[in-house]
Amino acid sequence: MATVQAAGVEVAYDRVGQGPPLVLVHGAGCNARMWRPQVSGLADEFTMVAWDEPGAGRSSHLPPGFALADYARCLAAVVEDVGLGPAHLAGLSWGGTVVLELYRHHPELVRTLVLADTYAGWKGSLPPEEVAARVEGVRRMLAAPREEFDPTLPGLFAGAPPAEFVPLLDAMARDVRPESMGAQLSLMAEADERDLLPRIAVPTLLVWGELDARSPLTVARAFEEAVPGAELVVIPGAGHVSNLDAPDPFNQAVRAFCRAHR
Repeated sequence: MATVQAAGVEVAYDRVGQGPPLVLVHGAGCNARMWRPQVSGLADEFTMVAWDEPGAGRSSHLPPGFALADYARCLAAVVEDVGLGPAHLAGLSWGGTVVLELYRHHPELVRTLVLADTYAGWKGSLPPEEVAARVEGVRRMLAAPREEFDPTLPGLFAGAPPAEFVPLLDAMARDVRPESMGAQLSLMAEADERDLLPRIAVPTLLVWGELDARSPLTVARAFEEAVPGAELVVIPGAGHVSNLDAPDPFNQAVRAFCRAHR
């Protein structure tokens, strides 16, 4: 584990392997551990870097008023701290929105983008009524007594979570800080990155679960149409957390893409 200071936060990250840097940015209610199948599966060819975002895992708490641009600033500090030049940046769900915001402010740090089951922000990708329903769901989640707090969002998997990852998912859920999740989902509800998509000038891979119920394939198609030259890989039978639902096809797609753009 390494740490770096940025935007008033100490950010922790794991670094494993050798080769071009591949930086992994997790979704809401998770931490670096959600990328275990990718870290172990791709470290033979890449320097795998998985952060605990500010307010999650081993990183320090969110300061008041922490904004999406602050997440991007912290992520930029991680890429710079790794010290291997521009990186392949991979973000899933909320993590993809953070990666887009990094690209907005620091395109020089990005070799390629891997956007998995993500959004151009909820406002930028979902109908207003769906955004309103999700905001209300978050409000109810955060209003529950601390002992009843459950950060598990609906529709993460195509069916039941893969049995091998249930202990991992339970452990990550126990570590979620309600104030962090509330802050990031509020930011997600207001985020709209659509203006950035046509200006992306690095190779971009879109990886989507065929059965993703949270960010459906209509969102993937909108990304594919908006991002110049974007390549879309749809993983059959996988849901929103496609890296855990189908780790082998996910890793194969990422490896082939990043290898092609070394």
